[in-house]
Amino acid sequence: MPAQKLYAGAKLREIRTRLGLTQKDFAAKLGVSLPYLNQMENNNRPLSTTVVLALAQEFGFDVTELGQGDAERMVTDMREALADPVFADGPPPLADLRLTASNAPALARAFLELHRSYRQTHERLASLDEALGREGAQLQPSPWEEVRDFFHYCDNYIDAVDRAAEHFAQLLGDEGDIRAAAIRRLSGKGISVRFAHDPALRQFDSETGVLTLSALAPPETQTFQLLLQVALLRQNALLEATLDLARFQSDAARAIAKIGLANYFAGAAMMPYRVFLAAAQETRHDLERLAARFGASIEQVAHRLSTLQRPGAKGIPFFFVRVDQAGTITKRHSATRLQFARFGGACPLWNVHRAFETPGRFLRQLAETPDGVRYISLARDVSKPGGHFGAPVRRYAIALGCEVKHAGALVYADGMDLGRDGAFEPIGISCRICERVACHQRSVPPLERKLRIPPDRRGVLPYELE
Repeated sequence: MPAQKLYAGAKLREIRTRLGLTQKDFAAKLGVSLPYLNQMENNNRPLSTTVVLALAQEFGFDVTELGQGDAERMVTDMREALADPVFADGPPPLADLRLTASNAPALARAFLELHRSYRQTHERLASLDEALGREGAQLQPSPWEEVRDFFHYCDNYIDAVDRAAEHFAQLLGDEGDIRAAAIRRLSGKGISVRFAHDPALRQFDSETGVLTLSALAPPETQTFQLLLQVALLRQNALLEATLDLARFQSDAARAIAKIGLANYFAGAAMMPYRVFLAAAQETRHDLERLAARFGASIEQVAHRLSTLQRPGAKGIPFFFVRVDQAGTITKRHSATRLQFARFGGACPLWNVHRAFETPGRFLRQLAETPDGVRYISLARDVSKPGGHFGAPVRRYAIALGCEVKHAGALVYADGMDLGRDGAFEPIGISCRICERVACHQRSVPPLERKLRIPPDRRGVLPYELE
């Protein structure tokens, strides 16, 4: 597959603006002509090898950031939004979407925001009784979706919070068990910790200074909740400053995001960045060995691996997703070119759905998306018992994966036939925007293709695609 050309005009302008240089001065430092720089900044030309090397040598810029960012995510999000039946004339060409995402990202975000508001209005009208019975309904994004998008467009890496958690873990020094150390830190703030046979994972009474954790929860969950409370009490100023920068549209979104940031701190404190990255590389990303070493769950380890995107010390760019039994995505993040559907479920051909059939086992899959990019994917169920007889069990499955070019760094790739084209299963993102014609699991036709309904024959699907 030929190498993709690198168009990064918006990022190039951002670097120049941050350095306070004119186009003329910037072009001179990069060793290119002024017209050539202008063409690159407007995405009329791809970045040349000379420019990429000059960015690294002249300015010490981490060139891996050029191929990442919001552009590919926004292209995927716009394609999914434009697959809505309201756009009867069909979506614009993919090249136009890429130009919009690269050259006018603010316009792309505004379009996505407008479409999200439209969807919510449409859903309210579809359940009119509920809408009329709810006072103060406003046309604004769902707080949950707004927060999820915040982490999504931050690459699921929050530098200030991550470094604060790493510093906290380093301060423990020889104190040993981070769980015991967290209890001591809370005790130093006048807070006592007790355990009760209660399904509620965490309850904090600020008046009595008592933090109650569920004795029914696994030890790694208890540790996580302890560190989450440490974040809320000892890192409140940092969390609030981060929330101020995010500028959420509602108090509810801000409150959800604060818990999300505290969750981030807890995971990063359990698995400090540099120590965890080194251990991941040493074990070749063996989730079970990492879980045992850091006292974490398989899901916590997989999620943490997907956040290792610190500039200058990046880990493998992973995607991470969690789905419920209905196939609905409940957590999603991708540092790869693979982006997940914002609405609805994931591709049914993906191995994450089969994980429910084989509890306690890792499933491996080699997959190829319609754009020709190949991935290795690991899936496993992460069912969560209620802690006592008769308690409901929450059933989820997670998937962690990366582009196949990183397979050598994963223990899970051992023995897989990476060189055979037929070993890669075709998967997509969402049926409405998937370009594959011959798919036996297709639920709805792609809106970018015309349908043909032959009356005298019937295949796997009740229609054919032109």
